[in-house]
Amino acid sequence: MTSLFFSEYEAEETGAPLVIFGAGGLGREVLLLLRQLNAAHPIWDVRGFYDDQPPATPTVAGLPYLGTAADLNATAEPLAVAVAVGSSAGRAAVVSRLTSDKLTFPPLVHPQAEPATYQRITMGEGCIIQQGCLLTCDISLGRFVLLNLGCTVGHDAVLADFCSLMPHANVSGAVQLGAGCYLGANATVIQGVAVGAGSTVGAGAVVVRDLPAGVTAVGVPARELRVSNP
Repeated sequence: MTSLFFSEYEAEETGAPLVIFGAGGLGREVLLLLRQLNAAHPIWDVRGFYDDQPPATPTVAGLPYLGTAADLNATAEPLAVAVAVGSSAGRAAVVSRLTSDKLTFPPLVHPQAEPATYQRITMGEGCIIQQGCLLTCDISLGRFVLLNLGCTVGHDAVLADFCSLMPHANVSGAVQLGAGCYLGANATVIQGVAVGAGSTVGAGAVVVRDLPAGVTAVGVPARELRVSNP
C-alpha cells in the first residue's frame, strides 16, 4: 500500500457517484459527513446503502438500500465506496469481500479536519475522519483507518491499517498502533507507547506502557484482562 500526502489525492469531479457500505448508525453518521463535505465543496452523488444484513426498512435516512456486497461487486459503473463499519475486524472483512475493480475507496475527511500540506500527514485509501478531529504533524494513517468524532492524534504517530478510534479517543505523540487496533470512547494512549495489532483498549482507559498484540486492556492505568480457565 502506498500512502500519499492527503493533499495529493486528486479531487473528484462534481457529482461523482458514491455508496455507503454499512446501513447502521455509523452509516448514517458517514452520510452526515458526506453532506457536510458537499456543503463545502459539492462532490459526491450519494446513491444509497449496501449491507449484508438488510435494514428493517427499504430506505435509510432517506436513501435506498441497494443490496449486499455481492450486489455491489456486480456494479457495471465505477463507484466510490465509504465502508461504514465501526469494528476493525468487521471493516477488514467487508473490504476483503469488495473485490470489483470498479470500486474505489477515497479518504473522507471533514472539512474542518482536512490537513494542510505542511502538516505532512499521509493516509491510505478508505480513511474516514469525522468532525472535531485534531491531527498535528508527521502522522501516518494506514488504509481504512476510522477516526470518529473529536479524536486527537499527535506528532509522529503511526496508525496501521484498519485502526478504529471511537469518539474522543486520544493518541499522543510517537504512538504506534498496530493493524486493527480499537480504542474505545475517551481512551488515551500516552506518548511513545506501542499497542500491538488487534488489541482493544476499553472506553476511558489510559495506556501508559506497551501492550502486546491481541489483548484487551481496561482501566486507569490500562491493564490486560485475564480470563480464568473454567
